[in-house]
Amino acid sequence: MARPAAGPGGISKFGNDFGLQRWRNTPRYDQTQPLEGSVCGYGLSNPFHESLFSCPAASWPQAKLGRPNTPQEPSKDLKRILSQISPKRIEATIRKLVSFGTRHTLSTQTNATHGIGAARDWIASEFQRYADASDGRLTVKVIGYEQQPDGSRVLFPVRISDVVATLKGSEDPERVYVVSGHYDSRASDPLDYKTDAPGANDDASGVAVSLEIARVMSQRNLPRPKATIVFAAVAGEEQGLLGSNFLAQTYRNSSTNVEGMFTNDIIGSSTADDGTKEPHVIRLFAQGVPPLNVENQAMREKRLMIGGENDTPARQLARFVKETAENKYTDMQVSVIYRLDRYLRGGDHRPFLEAGYPAARFTEPNENYAHQHQNIRIEKDPKTGKDIQYGDLPEFCDFDFISRVGKVNAAALWNLAMSPGMPRNVRVDTSDLSNDSKFTWDPPAGGNAGVGGYEIVWRSTIAPFWTNVMDVGMVQAATIDLSKDNVIFGIRARGKNGERGVAVLPFP
Repeated sequence: MARPAAGPGGISKFGNDFGLQRWRNTPRYDQTQPLEGSVCGYGLSNPFHESLFSCPAASWPQAKLGRPNTPQEPSKDLKRILSQISPKRIEATIRKLVSFGTRHTLSTQTNATHGIGAARDWIASEFQRYADASDGRLTVKVIGYEQQPDGSRVLFPVRISDVVATLKGSEDPERVYVVSGHYDSRASDPLDYKTDAPGANDDASGVAVSLEIARVMSQRNLPRPKATIVFAAVAGEEQGLLGSNFLAQTYRNSSTNVEGMFTNDIIGSSTADDGTKEPHVIRLFAQGVPPLNVENQAMREKRLMIGGENDTPARQLARFVKETAENKYTDMQVSVIYRLDRYLRGGDHRPFLEAGYPAARFTEPNENYAHQHQNIRIEKDPKTGKDIQYGDLPEFCDFDFISRVGKVNAAALWNLAMSPGMPRNVRVDTSDLSNDSKFTWDPPAGGNAGVGGYEIVWRSTIAPFWTNVMDVGMVQAATIDLSKDNVIFGIRARGKNGERGVAVLPFP
């Protein structure tokens, strides 16, 4: 992607020849926040010289109520959690998973030191070790099914196993949040289950984050989260998201209230193939309009009519992550991408989305494709003549970076699990023409017991994140003197200690 060359302060300016250069080589800034010197604050991903544009009403509509919506400060307990996430432990996990040679889904499940079965058993034993030290807080199961040949990437019947560790909530255990990584790996040929496939980045890094957060959060010297957190390591991702689909359908078939799911897939390095480094940025992919099996055509048309395509459950979840996990304690910028995934790629959040659950994917900011889905080898670069090392090896991982991504996950999960959850049946009154906005809603699925009040949030229709908030107290209906025609609204529950939940878009 090209952009104009950077001027003072990193703000791009046109030169006579436009001075185009690659965007990622310019000074880093957050494209989703207002910039000093940017045009109208929001709306342009490339802020050109102000003299080219005029925007006298940039701050319209001007609301004289509420207050600015600010990021949520981590609690004392969360700060303790973040301080204990260890790069060394993450490194040890990744190197151990690499030691199994290949973790291809079709590889051996009977060898104690080689193949996916050995990896599965080791992951389960690590989760169980944390469970044994948790005073009963954490429980571990290996669940799965027999996958039949599919004529594509499954050549013969194979057991697909997911390792699932559950930290049961203390007050609202029926509300569940899931974090996962996939422990299978692959070489260049997706059907080659014999060649070593280290899979350090893809996706031992994601499994390491699930394990490390489970270790820290399950400690008995911490309070239990109010809602349940599930830490999962799933198989069969490279063969078609098989393990994640099984897990998502297991929850759906049991009517489990999963209010958020994150997959961490390829979070091992911030360095691109040209050497560009962004060690304090993580991408978060969030889908727009839900699949038709989740939201029917009539609901889809209503969503598009009210301009709610950017306010799906997945994108509301991503906004929550931005507000609660981008701070000095994580030392990370969360770059929310309004897209299901990268081009030509897929991930384990998709089966959860298709099951009707809010889900999003964390992925490193810059990828090096020589280190993904490649046999281990060295080849000459035809352009430079230099040797290129291929293969997903641990030496290409940045363990400090992975630990910071782990902190982002931990911050999001803890804040979600300590919040009251999402209000239900959120509605806006459109029975007549008016310049105010009337809302009604029901309590979260767990009821009002953990709710300290409700808040109305809003933003300009072109702003990506909530900019304003108004506390309306312990009510289930409110009218605000701001037109529903001019902004996007959301309703969120607030805990008794101020823990905010995920906002919900009101529908007519």
